[in-house]
Amino acid sequence: MIKLPNLQKLSNKFKQLLLCLGLLSPLTGLADTTGIKLTATPNTTYISNIPGSNTPPNPDNSQVDTSDLWDRIRMGFGMDILNTPLVETHVNWYAQRPDYVRRTVERSRRYLYHILGEVEKRGMPTEIALLPMVESAFNPMAYSTSHASGIWQFIPSTGKDFGLKQNGWYDGRRDIVAATDAALDYLTKLHNQFGTWELALAAYNCGEGCVARAIAKNQAQGLPTDYLSLNLPTETRHYVPKLLAVKQIIADPASVGLNLDRIPDQAYFTTVTLNKPIDVSLAAKLANMPVNEFVSLNPAYNKPVVRSDTPAQLLLPVDKVDTFSNNLQNYDRPLVTWQVYAAKIGERASTIAKKFNVTVAWLKEHNPIQLSHKGKLTSDHALMVPLKGNTDTTSTVISQTQPATTNKIALADNTTTKAVVKDVSTKDTLDKPAKREQTSQAKIPDEITVNQGDTLYSLARRYEIAPHDLAQWNNIQPNQLKLGQKLTLKAPDERQDTSNKSSTKHGRDEKPAKITATNAETKHAKQDKPKSYTVKKGDTLSSIAQKHDIAVDDIQRWNKLKHHTTLKPGTKLVLKAG
Repeated sequence: MIKLPNLQKLSNKFKQLLLCLGLLSPLTGLADTTGIKLTATPNTTYISNIPGSNTPPNPDNSQVDTSDLWDRIRMGFGMDILNTPLVETHVNWYAQRPDYVRRTVERSRRYLYHILGEVEKRGMPTEIALLPMVESAFNPMAYSTSHASGIWQFIPSTGKDFGLKQNGWYDGRRDIVAATDAALDYLTKLHNQFGTWELALAAYNCGEGCVARAIAKNQAQGLPTDYLSLNLPTETRHYVPKLLAVKQIIADPASVGLNLDRIPDQAYFTTVTLNKPIDVSLAAKLANMPVNEFVSLNPAYNKPVVRSDTPAQLLLPVDKVDTFSNNLQNYDRPLVTWQVYAAKIGERASTIAKKFNVTVAWLKEHNPIQLSHKGKLTSDHALMVPLKGNTDTTSTVISQTQPATTNKIALADNTTTKAVVKDVSTKDTLDKPAKREQTSQAKIPDEITVNQGDTLYSLARRYEIAPHDLAQWNNIQPNQLKLGQKLTLKAPDERQDTSNKSSTKHGRDEKPAKITATNAETKHAKQDKPKSYTVKKGDTLSSIAQKHDIAVDDIQRWNKLKHHTTLKPGTKLVLKAG
C-alpha cells in the first residue's frame, strides 16, 4: 500500500493505473485533506469538452475512453472526516436502500461528467460533484416545499441572484449547465466567506445568515465555530454528514454491500444551438430518441415548445447530434404546432378557450394568467395556444432529466429543404408512456364524487387543476372534503359553455414541479409503508422520513406541519395520504 504522504508525488495517470491494478485503495481518498485535483491535459486519457480545458474537443467521439469516472472522483476527494456518528447513520441508510442508490446513480450518469469537470476547473474537492445526490437524488424535476427546484435545489430568489432566468417558458434552475455553474459559483462564494467547505455547505443548505448567526453566537460565548460546534437546524446538522456518507460509499461501495455500475469517463451530452422555436416532441424525433430522455437533458423548458428570448441551447447525447442535425436540415414542415395569441385585458378566458378548442383549465396550465372572479383577463397576455386545426399539440412531455456538453454546434435554420425526414420512426422514437399520453384525450368530467382516500390535492393533480381553483369553484376549504361529496371540476365560465370543448391537455407529467426527488424515489414502495407513526424521543421529520423512506414534505403536507416544527414524543403522525 502506498502511504498518503507519497501520494501527491505520483502522476495522475500512474495513480489511475495503480487503482486499476488494485495497488492503491480508493479509501486513501477518505483520509486525504490536501484536495488532490485531476486536471485534463493532452497526456491524460480523459475526453474533455469543458471550456478552458487543455484537451481538445472530440466532437466525433472517435476516442474511446475506458476509464471509470468514479475513479476520477475518488482521486479528487479533499474534505476532512467529521468526527460524528451521523456519517455512519447515513451510510447505513443508503446501504439499506440499494434500489434507491441504483436509481440515483443511473440518473447521475447523464450529468456527472459535466459537473465533475466544472468542479475540477474551480479547484474544488470532488465531493462537491456528489452534492446533487443529497439535494435531489439527481432528479432535475425535484421540487421542495420551499419552492427549491432542480438537481441543485435553488429557490427562486437565490436562482435569480446567480443569473438563472425564470419565466413561463424556461426555468434556469432546472437547466443542467446553467444551474451547475450557478451552484458552484455560489458554493465558491460561501467557501470564501466562511473558510471551510463544511461551513460553506451548511450555508448552502440553511442560508448565509443562519450560519453567520450561529458563528456569532458561539464567538460571543467563547466557543469553537467549526461546523460540528455550531447550533444549526437539524436538517443542516445532517447535511454534511449525508454528503460524507455518500463519499464513503463511493470510495468503497463493497464495504457496505453495494455495487456501483461503471460510468465511462467521457462526455455524455453536448450542446447544440437553435435559432427558432421547436416542439419538444419534434426535437426528440429528429434526434431519434424518446421524449422523456430528451426532456431529462432539457428539463428547463416548461412548455411543449423549446423557446427562449435568445437562441435556444439544447443538450443532446453525443451520439445523437449528427442524426439531429441531418434530420433537421431535411425537415420541410413547420417546427412548431403552437402559436401566440395576443390577448387583451378584459377578454373572457372561456371565449379564448373556445376559439382554440381547449379548456380554460388548459389555458391556465400553459400560461401564467390571472383571471377576475368573472373569468376575464386582468392584464394583456401573449398566450400560447395550439395552431388552428392542431388540437393534438397537447401531447405530454414526460419530465425527467439528462445532461449537456459544452461543444456548441450551430445547426442550420433551414426548415424548407426538399426531403422529409426518412430515418426517424415515431414507433421507434416515442416510448410507450409518451405514446399513450399523446393519443389519450379522455374528457374531464363536469362533476365527480369524493371517494375514500381522496384529498383536494390528489384530485387536483388527477384532473390537472390547481388545488386553489378546485377549492374556489366549490366554495370549500382543503380540509372540508367528505365521503360522497359532489365536486365540480370546471370553472363557472366553462360550465356555462361546454359545447365544442376539447379536453386535450398535457399529461400529469407536464407539471412535475410538485413532485420531490424523494417522493419520486419512494412511490415504488408505498404499499409497504405504515399509515401512521408515533413520535419517539429524538425523532425529527428528517429521521422519520428516512426511516420510512418517504419525503419530508409529504409528512409536512399530510400532517399540516411547518418546515421547522419541533416534534413532541407521543405525537401521532399520518404517513400516508388518505
